Amino acid sequence: MENISKLMTEQSNVRSNNIETQSVKDILIYMNDENQMITNAIEKCIPSIEQVTNAVIESFERGGRLVYIGAGTSGRLGVLDASECPPTFGVSPEMVVGLIAGGDTALRNAIEGAEDDEELAQKQLEAIHLSEKDVVIGISASGRTPYVVSGLIYASQKGCFTGAISNSPQSKISQVATVGVEAITGPEVVTGSTRMKAGTAQKIILNMITTTAMIRIGKIFKGYMVDVQPTNQKLKQRAATILEKVTGIKKEEAVQMLEATDYDLKVAILSQIHGITPEESIDLLKENHMNIVKAMKK
Repeated sequence: MENISKLMTEQSNVRSNNIETQSVKDILIYMNDENQMITNAIEKCIPSIEQVTNAVIESFERGGRLVYIGAGTSGRLGVLDASECPPTFGVSPEMVVGLIAGGDTALRNAIEGAEDDEELAQKQLEAIHLSEKDVVIGISASGRTPYVVSGLIYASQKGCFTGAISNSPQSKISQVATVGVEAITGPEVVTGSTRMKAGTAQKIILNMITTTAMIRIGKIFKGYMVDVQPTNQKLKQRAATILEKVTGIKKEEAVQMLEATDYDLKVAILSQIHGITPEESIDLLKENHMNIVKAMKK
């Protein structure tokens, strides 16, 4: 059996000695102090995060997908980021996929032995018909989760670019991946509870990767979510506000323009700025792979 006692994520935090005797305020201050390590750790990883992000952008541009694999907290974070992409950026649910050891049941319940199931990762990747166009990112605080290691090896064999996000130095998943991102956040306030600093760092990194990739493929314009899906009144109002701010027209005009374009914000923006019909805007977007930034330059 592998000895995990020396892993960074298994070390005790000396500042936690007698934590149970501290006041609520002191515990909160201590936890907040520890959290300052997170962004510092991520800053050191920017070069490797950039490499992974560039690979994701290239994958998206050639019709590939981003696939996250992880167990426990790490797996849940991957599923969370994947599930937020369709409503935020208007992309297909298949474009960013989150796979977790134990399946969907593991999102709410701990599944005994799931993270040690090396065959499951391969089966799940086979089930989504993984191809060399896809990017697979394995997430594991310890950096040695068998489910993740196995999935990354399989993805590499399929010709995929693979990324590894961990919180341990010289981790196993970094060794088997194309690029490793190691955000060393140190021992947790509660020993081994990687849902804390390690998990928070992972969530930030996932946000950075997908958001930057979506910006680069034209899902964001002037800082606004121009592919937002107006599925409720709040989002319809947001779309009108964005159109108003980007084009300078009045709110009433913005609402009318959106209604005329079936609340397709990108079409409305192009039509207003270029002075063309919605149909012409749609054609222009299609010519530029639905990238509004490129369409604006025409």
